[in-house]
Amino acid sequence: MRPNIVLFGDSITQESFRSGGWGASLADTYSRKADVVLRGYGGYNTRWALFLLHHLFPLVKLFFTFSGSTKPPVATTIFLGANDAALAGRTSERQHVPVEEYRENLRKIVLESTSFSCLCTFHFIIIVSPQECSPTMLIVLITPPPIDEEGRMDYARETYGEKAMTLPERTNETTGVYAKGCIELAGELGVRSINLWSKMQETDGWQKKYLRDGLHLTAEGNAVVFEEVVKVFKEAWLDASEMPYDFPHHSEIDGKNPEKAFQQKCL
Repeated sequence: MRPNIVLFGDSITQESFRSGGWGASLADTYSRKADVVLRGYGGYNTRWALFLLHHLFPLVKLFFTFSGSTKPPVATTIFLGANDAALAGRTSERQHVPVEEYRENLRKIVLESTSFSCLCTFHFIIIVSPQECSPTMLIVLITPPPIDEEGRMDYARETYGEKAMTLPERTNETTGVYAKGCIELAGELGVRSINLWSKMQETDGWQKKYLRDGLHLTAEGNAVVFEEVVKVFKEAWLDASEMPYDFPHHSEIDGKNPEKAFQQKCL
């Protein structure tokens, strides 16, 4: 059975399987080597994401029940914060989560997800306290992208006309505070991270190059996320070029004796 890579996040993850999306590019890169599982939920913040954990990470139980595998996902990206950083008192206040709570919610998500890397036996999965686990899953925290406030205002006017907001519901400065909190937490927990907020701003004209509406990604923006995720995966131990195929490459199959190529499991 191929290993699984789970992409967990908000709309930026949900949209990642669209044409040119970073999730679709990952699926292509790891084709026949790992299954990329999309779990993106548009509009969600970390507070709401907590309600999903027991539904998402028991994926391990389902994999075991139906396939006999006891393996959790080999990697999970956690890409949340763009909605938490919506400003209180503005039009997206319902999504706002204070930065201190955002950090703690991320901590809970990481610990909960790594708890499924614990001992599995027979038809039962034994879950111990996350603090007692020695995680084997590669966790990658990704900060929210930067915010183009002018782009958000333009999008609102084009979409809502006279009913559009008069002040941006997100600011780049505030989102940067959440990005900092994400990176600091990754350091505390000893997990990998990608500072997308900083990375994108290294490029002149990032506002229009990487963001189509001041928040969501263009094709070029998706390419940045893809490149950064692959870089982190390679730096860890999940380099696609070094992973075996799930079944033999066609060049290894003898036309006169095809059974021979399938006598050994590839994974």
